[in-house]
Amino acid sequence: MRSGSDEGEWREDCAPRRVLDIFSTKWTSMILHTLQARHDGQARTGVLQRSVPGISKKMLVQTLREMEAAGLVRRHVESAVPPAVRYTLTPLGLRFVDLVELTYDWGRRNADALDDMQANLSSDRRGG
Repeated sequence: MRSGSDEGEWREDCAPRRVLDIFSTKWTSMILHTLQARHDGQARTGVLQRSVPGISKKMLVQTLREMEAAGLVRRHVESAVPPAVRYTLTPLGLRFVDLVELTYDWGRRNADALDDMQANLSSDRRGG
């Protein structure tokens, strides 16, 4: 631990660990980003699924339920046949979008470092 860092800052329920819990699944940050960046903070389930490459419908629904329980999104069932479900970022969700965008921007600016890391990991797996 760094000199001057308070041991209490790293207990299991500390703020930095709770922030990292949000990023422990890649889908939460991707959904937050996609809702804000591509859909002005709200989208129907199908539109959202098409906007997040690689996510299955089951994983999308599961992640959205977790995000709703955490207060990051609000679920609206629209009166239509068949019923349409729309998800909207809450004020709390919007606060987390700022952090996601900082992370995504860092990734864009440092793509070369990410490429180097991936190459090192691939080399290690091959025994090189």
